Amino acid sequence: MGRIRAIVFDLDGTLIDSAPDLRTALNRLLAEHQRRPLSLAEVTVMIGDGAAKLVERAFAATGDAAGDDPASLTAAFLALYEGNTAVETRAYPGVPETLSALRDDGIALGICTNKPEAPTREILRDLGLDGAFSAVYGGDTMAGVRKPDPRLLLAVVDSLGARPAESVMVGDNANDVGAARAAGLPVILRAGGYTAIPAERLGADAVIAGFDELRGALEGLP
Repeated sequence: MGRIRAIVFDLDGTLIDSAPDLRTALNRLLAEHQRRPLSLAEVTVMIGDGAAKLVERAFAATGDAAGDDPASLTAAFLALYEGNTAVETRAYPGVPETLSALRDDGIALGICTNKPEAPTREILRDLGLDGAFSAVYGGDTMAGVRKPDPRLLLAVVDSLGARPAESVMVGDNANDVGAARAAGLPVILRAGGYTAIPAERLGADAVIAGFDELRGALEGLP
């Protein structure tokens, strides 16, 4: 891992299992609009493109698109979600230990997620992970810029004081692969994340089943 100076992580489905709390907030919003509740499996495959797209998909799955202003629906969802982001949300096994070990190796760590920045920081704080990251970028940190647009990822890399050739993206879905490829970073995916297409079929440089495999995957990168 000698050439790696920075690692940028996705959040939902990569570092944390956040679907239960996202589902709770979505179902509260849907109930306010006389919609049926969503199952956990339904919500899981809706995650990954930011809050507005998550709300849009939830309404599309439970009937016709809502007549309300989409921005108002998204704001209502976030009002229900923020403050309740870590009720059932948990880091995946091995995440805290792996992040600590990477920091001990002198590698700078960052977050690049399509989740809005405020709930991202709230979750990191409440799970005790915030101290591991030197840069945290959400889907609203740069107006109108979200993965797979590489600009968000490149901004995180730059904030970490590294170059793309010295950095790695770790994620779980196609947005992470797309952003990494466009930015010139190798990409490692965690299997079993929030993706309708299995990680093994997304064209990553490596796929890991758990965080105990991450260091080996990093060492195996070309």
